[in-house]
Amino acid sequence: MTNQNVVVPDARKGIGITIAMALSKSLLSPFVPKLLPAAPDGCFTISRKMFSKKTETEGKTHSWVDSMRDSSPTRAKPTTSLSETEEKNTWIVNHPSALNMFEQIVNGSKGKQIVMFLDYDGTLSPIVEDPDRAFMTNEMREAVRDVGRYFPTAIVTGRCRDKVYSFVRLAGLYYAGSHGMDIKGPSKNSCRNKKDYQDVLFQPASEFLRMIDEVYNVLLERTKCIPGAKVEDNKFCISVHFRCVEEKMWATLVERVRSVLNGYPKLRLTQGRKVLEIRPTIKWDKGKALEFLLESLGYANSTDVLPVYIGDDRTDEDAFKVLRSRGQGLGILVSKVPKETNASYSLQEPTEVKDFLRRLVEWKRSTLQGQCRV
Repeated sequence: MTNQNVVVPDARKGIGITIAMALSKSLLSPFVPKLLPAAPDGCFTISRKMFSKKTETEGKTHSWVDSMRDSSPTRAKPTTSLSETEEKNTWIVNHPSALNMFEQIVNGSKGKQIVMFLDYDGTLSPIVEDPDRAFMTNEMREAVRDVGRYFPTAIVTGRCRDKVYSFVRLAGLYYAGSHGMDIKGPSKNSCRNKKDYQDVLFQPASEFLRMIDEVYNVLLERTKCIPGAKVEDNKFCISVHFRCVEEKMWATLVERVRSVLNGYPKLRLTQGRKVLEIRPTIKWDKGKALEFLLESLGYANSTDVLPVYIGDDRTDEDAFKVLRSRGQGLGILVSKVPKETNASYSLQEPTEVKDFLRRLVEWKRSTLQGQCRV
């Protein structure tokens, strides 16, 4: 990299300001033409607007890369006076294990209808390098199946609804795919307690289907030369996975994704766990999906319901926030490390989620058996 003089003309004063600085190749492209006319003194000229636009773009890219380094949700800010162990212990006090607090949780649910909301990746299945192989165990499937027999249960995921259904393969559940933009309920014939279920099909972003498909195909082309990048079509949103991308290529990946979205102002870029998410700009998320499902079940204004949402991702925070604002329900974050969250409780990994679901089923069975004896 060599030092070059850059002349930035000041249109207001009619004079040129020469800025001596070291310019990297990435700073000049793509806003500065490849062939720049040289001035007599060897300097080349770019406009102030062009220069500002490029530096602003690079700043945003660096901000995205910094955010990508964190897990999702963002890790809790460390307190310098505390050791890592003390920090974790402090966090656990504020977000105790849902397993350790199980008796307190079920005691608080007496007289209320529990409604279960479950994220998929990182909650029911382990996080894996290939998102197409995020399979849940048979033991987890049995636990979710049993929970669905006793409580209205929904899988709320950023994945395509059909894709996550192919993973779960349980007909008696609600499925909210694409961050809740594609909701389908079980058919009445698939449920034991028919009065508690109804067919639901809700797609608030249908008008974006053609746009999403178009952007998906463009992103496939623009990211194919970045090793490890994977673009996933989730019907009403798009996931760009960077878990297998070397960190030195993250900035390039973000720039390419953002350059594509520049032509689609009705789409927005968000971030999840090792994934960039492209979604319509409508006001809809997992929290809205939770509220919609509660209303569909007849619990919108009920005080006799206890929504329980378990998730591990930044996108699940929208649901945790809804539960906090309602002052009703429990948010459980799945994480091994302290993270900033609106959840009340925590579980460390999917195996603990399975144990929690099993205990919930055992508690419900014993409660029903006790009622029968009475």
